[in-house]
Amino acid sequence: MLTQNDPFRSIDQWLNAFNSRSWTDTTAPIDAYRRGENVWVHMDLPGVAADSLDIDVERNNLTITAERSYSREEGDQIYFAERPQGKFRRQVNLGDGLDAEAIEADYHNGVLTLRIPVAEKAKARKIAINTVGSESDASAIEAHLSDG
Repeated sequence: MLTQNDPFRSIDQWLNAFNSRSWTDTTAPIDAYRRGENVWVHMDLPGVAADSLDIDVERNNLTITAERSYSREEGDQIYFAERPQGKFRRQVNLGDGLDAEAIEADYHNGVLTLRIPVAEKAKARKIAINTVGSESDASAIEAHLSDG
């Protein structure tokens, strides 16, 4: 149901090993799982202000953008600068089995949580079997199905 839409992810991970200050999806871990009739997505975004978050859905592509920055003053003497900052973007393909119109989002303690309902057309359902009036007709259907 959910697929990542980033063909260059492994290249980004490799490059980030050399530049730990960049803000990419490797520094914003994501968990996604189905529980009952919903898919839950949790993304860690520590230090991101809620008003810098933006969530869009277009053609079943969920895009999350955010920005994290720290103010430094002129004359600051930097000893360590390892915390990533800047703009961040993550895309996930929802597929056809989720209801993109009914997504709910919550942001609490640096964790973005999305609840995405499973679409009605993707839910398991029983298929009624129509039978014709007599037992001989039903056995004819069974025989035909087992022959083919």
